Amino acid sequence: MEKLLPFTIKELGKITNHRSGEIKFGEKMLTLPPNADITTFLKASEAKFVLLGIPEDVGIRANYGRPGAASAWKTAIKSIANIQHNRFCKGSQIIILGEVDVYEEMLEAKDLDYKIMDDRLKLSKLVEKIDKEVSHIIFTIIKAGKTPIIIGGGHNNSYGNIKGAALAKGKPVNAVNFDAHSDFRILEGRHSGNGFSYAYEEGFLKKYFVFGLHENYTSKSVLDIIKKTEERVRYNTYDSIKIRNEKQFYQEMVAAHEFIKTDSYGIEIDLDAIPNIPSSAMTLSGFSIEELRQFVAYFGKHKNAAYLHICEGAPDLGEEKNNHLIGNLTGYLVTDFIKANQEK
Repeated sequence: MEKLLPFTIKELGKITNHRSGEIKFGEKMLTLPPNADITTFLKASEAKFVLLGIPEDVGIRANYGRPGAASAWKTAIKSIANIQHNRFCKGSQIIILGEVDVYEEMLEAKDLDYKIMDDRLKLSKLVEKIDKEVSHIIFTIIKAGKTPIIIGGGHNNSYGNIKGAALAKGKPVNAVNFDAHSDFRILEGRHSGNGFSYAYEEGFLKKYFVFGLHENYTSKSVLDIIKKTEERVRYNTYDSIKIRNEKQFYQEMVAAHEFIKTDSYGIEIDLDAIPNIPSSAMTLSGFSIEELRQFVAYFGKHKNAAYLHICEGAPDLGEEKNNHLIGNLTGYLVTDFIKANQEK
């Protein structure tokens, strides 16, 4: 697995703030031993959850978005390392595998302009290269009997998550996406806006539910595509739940879960659905952090929950003094998922 940069015990020690009388996640989480075979190590470990970082924003650039999501993994892992290890949630349940090596792709993407057609094609090809690596690593983690928690990057990585999970399970998987956007755009070359439509078209995604679409930012063409595939692709809107009160948040979670729970499913979280979170498509209107946490806990507790993916947060786009807040939020979501999922 050449494109994986393992997270070392030394790196973990550097980001863990030790304090007398306390035990932090960073003192208990596991890392890959030097020269160890990844599959053998994962299968032998009693820890159930595997953290994987994707420090890129190539897919966001290819989708006309603002770069910045590449820094989310580094911010998140520092916060996670300093969560208290206690009876509510234990760091020993987690393996920090490391991050996907996207250095070359990020370097090449830096000077490309999405407004130029040739550059846009180059960006899409770079996304395809990242797809290949992500799907391979996710396949390896799930095939070893573990549950991946993927952090960082753009929502283009939903494709690699879904493909890797489907290949590991030997059949198509489902997905629920907490998002202001469908990311079900036309197949025009890979980017962060069409990860689910590519996974669907290629047979890796069976059923797909988009939770909380923003009506103002969903095109007629996307709505038409979804209508044609409503047996397998469904949605609700944020506006119908929180503005017009036509639907109730909890009942909508129940309905979405009924739709996807029959097969293994991925939980996809786009942080641009939360107001004032620095991201490529930052919003002023959206669900609360408490509702997002409830969503992760609700979908995470079922036996068919195959992975959690938290993406699109961009600490670099916020005020420097508040950069750690996206890391803190990610830490809450990670532990909410683990607490719910370990009850299976």
